[in-house]
Amino acid sequence: MKQLYTDIVHAKKTGKQLLAILLDPEKIKVEDIPLWAKRINQSPATHLLVGGSSFEGSHLDDMIRELKKGISLPILLFPGHYNQISTEADGILFLQLLSGRNPDYLIEHQIQAVPLLESTDLEVISTGYILIESGHETAVARVSKTQPLSHTDFDYVAQTAKAGEYMGNALVYLEAGSGASQAVPLEMISTVTQRITIPILVGGGIRSSKAIAAAYEAGATMVVIGTAFEQNLHFFD
Repeated sequence: MKQLYTDIVHAKKTGKQLLAILLDPEKIKVEDIPLWAKRINQSPATHLLVGGSSFEGSHLDDMIRELKKGISLPILLFPGHYNQISTEADGILFLQLLSGRNPDYLIEHQIQAVPLLESTDLEVISTGYILIESGHETAVARVSKTQPLSHTDFDYVAQTAKAGEYMGNALVYLEAGSGASQAVPLEMISTVTQRITIPILVGGGIRSSKAIAAAYEAGATMVVIGTAFEQNLHFFD
């Protein structure tokens, strides 16, 4: 077991609240990274996630290298495709789309990623990804051609998360999707927390410090902020 995952598990055990800022390389220019780095350093972030559902650019390595010049936080890849792998990062959330039934996102992309990952020193963290209905079609649903799970069927979502744990996932990520109009319901986070023993990440549709605190209270080990920070670099001021 490597250090990044060990630290997340320790945070769950001790009640430490982890906060990740998600940066989508499709939306960020390398030359703007110093400004982003400055604002991230002024935030309470503990981790950075880098990735996007539809990114097909070639500046991922440059972006992470530039981030590392001004930020000492661990950087985890959050890939929407197996070609979004960079040796410059510290680790990768090796995602399995548990909420979908498209075999490409259940196993095929993971197989294609193996030769790339074997040539790196990235810490690979198996992560069950569960997309939750959020009020409109998200980029994840569009790209993966899968439907999100109902935001009212708490037991089925918890059962899905438990299946992921049984299959060996080390984390579960409950995601409402980028720019979601509705965040993952707090009761859903609580229900999943009571059903599984592995740490839970929660993201999508979280737009305030109050909402972040509520997600922690419901059981999230790590809260992920993306669009809210993109749209307001003073979000944490």
